[in-house]
Amino acid sequence: MDNATSALARMNMVLHDCPTAEIWPANSLSSPHFKDERNALRLKAFDYVVANPPFSQKNWTSGLDPANDLYGRFGTNPHDWGVPPPKNGDYAFLLHILTSLKSTGRGAVILPHGVLFRGGAEGAIRKKLVQQGVILALVGLPANLFYGTGIPACIVVLDKAGAPGRRGIFMIDASKGCIKDGNKNRLRAQDMHRIVDTFQRQLEQPRYSRMVPVAEIEANDFNLNLPRYIDTSEPEDLQDIEAHLKGGIPDRDLDALAAYWQVLPGVRAQLFESAGRPGYSRLLVEPAQVKATIFGHPEFTAFRQQVQTRFEAWRTAQRPGLVALKPGDSPKLLIETLSEALLAAFQGAPLLDAYDLYQRLMDYWEETMNDDAWAIALDGWQAMADGKPNFDLIPEHLVVARYFAKEQAQVDALEAERDAVTLELEELIEEHGADDGPLDEAKNDKGKVTAKGVKDRLREIRDDKDADDERAVLEKLQALFDREAAAGKKLKDAQKALVAKVLMTFAQLTADEVKALVIDDKWLAILHARVADELDRVSQALTGRLRQLAERYTVPMSEVADEVDAKCQRVGAHLAAMGFA
Repeated sequence: MDNATSALARMNMVLHDCPTAEIWPANSLSSPHFKDERNALRLKAFDYVVANPPFSQKNWTSGLDPANDLYGRFGTNPHDWGVPPPKNGDYAFLLHILTSLKSTGRGAVILPHGVLFRGGAEGAIRKKLVQQGVILALVGLPANLFYGTGIPACIVVLDKAGAPGRRGIFMIDASKGCIKDGNKNRLRAQDMHRIVDTFQRQLEQPRYSRMVPVAEIEANDFNLNLPRYIDTSEPEDLQDIEAHLKGGIPDRDLDALAAYWQVLPGVRAQLFESAGRPGYSRLLVEPAQVKATIFGHPEFTAFRQQVQTRFEAWRTAQRPGLVALKPGDSPKLLIETLSEALLAAFQGAPLLDAYDLYQRLMDYWEETMNDDAWAIALDGWQAMADGKPNFDLIPEHLVVARYFAKEQAQVDALEAERDAVTLELEELIEEHGADDGPLDEAKNDKGKVTAKGVKDRLREIRDDKDADDERAVLEKLQALFDREAAAGKKLKDAQKALVAKVLMTFAQLTADEVKALVIDDKWLAILHARVADELDRVSQALTGRLRQLAERYTVPMSEVADEVDAKCQRVGAHLAAMGFA
């Protein structure tokens, strides 16, 4: 209906290589454009419809008599779906879409979450939709996802083909799968991929998805509110009163970490023993040593190696495709191949979430690899661009690390030498730079001691026999300034020589050498580091939980009471000694 939206839709189709798409600016409800060519009183039927109609439109009946709809979308007869409420058009658009589907058609529409549970006329329509079996699936989305509204939304997936035999609705509650982006929430690549995979494979996952029988929905009066069927709340971290009173860590809390113990059974045995009574364990190491004990255990080393093996298998399989990238290729197809292979490589990996690793790759793609791949797809594997080193594709430090490690080590040593002199210089100034101190007269207008100030002051007191102490400090300081300048010059010369070698090397790099630098030293090296980061994050989760439990129950209440009593007696004794009862 909005001309600006219509223009944006046209632009969107052109950008997605669909320039012949038909965009018709009008009111879809009161004057639908797509009609059956043989019968103007029937809507044209489609195989697929996807839509994001305006939420809860209040004037949807404008120019329309819903009870006597020409196209049979609404109505009051028993065989009709029903008439949506006059002040809320959500179901009007849904029924328009449903009527626009072939008998084998499927559709997906984004609507406010309220369509799942509101009563009245909407409740009656929803009941018929469920009974007719046209709702295939529901996907709950996070709140504050769309511009212009903060309310949560859902995707209603329609399917006429399987409607007659449908005995349930597949529900996904993805309301927590997002990140905060400014003042809005945003679905990450992993969130969208998880939704699609879960839907396509009909995977039932705790606190995320399940197939809900129509009988259960009927028992809930056809209310489709997702929290009625999927409990997404995290298990409560319960405090154990007996453990607080008597000490020991509840076995219940340790058993909740069963996923870790399946991979690291020996770690639990090394960390804990029985506390002397059923249901409770005692930590065998200090809480501060939990991390070192876990990371140093052979089972954890073996687990880390398993992760490394999976990554190496993915690297080996995907590197030829990266090497083969050439002008004219599609970076979009490249990242699809890489990401799907990485997801598959880590499916079923213990403790790790394959979708988290997938997101690591997608983040790096957005940050760096996407631009690199497009540059290569346009210009090839070029080390030089317009006669200058292509530092965007090949950062300078990669060339240094591969070809000039020895020279870089020399530069680092000279820098350390210069910094050591600078530190000695700063310490001497701090020691003698107080007001009225030996260096007071060597300060400039800003109160800073400089080499020029020291030199000028030495010239002033050259013949002053009473300034021997000041002269000694100034001469020592001048020597340090000279050493610092000499060390700085050596460092600068070494850096300049290294830069010259790097620039010369850029001009001589072959395509194979560029590929090694970009693929091995840049892309795969960074992805390997990010996989290691994800492994560390998972490991830190176990370490953090164990330390939390250990610190929570380390000191039983009886010891706390004894300590309080002892301190009360000490305070009482002090007060008595001072004459207070």
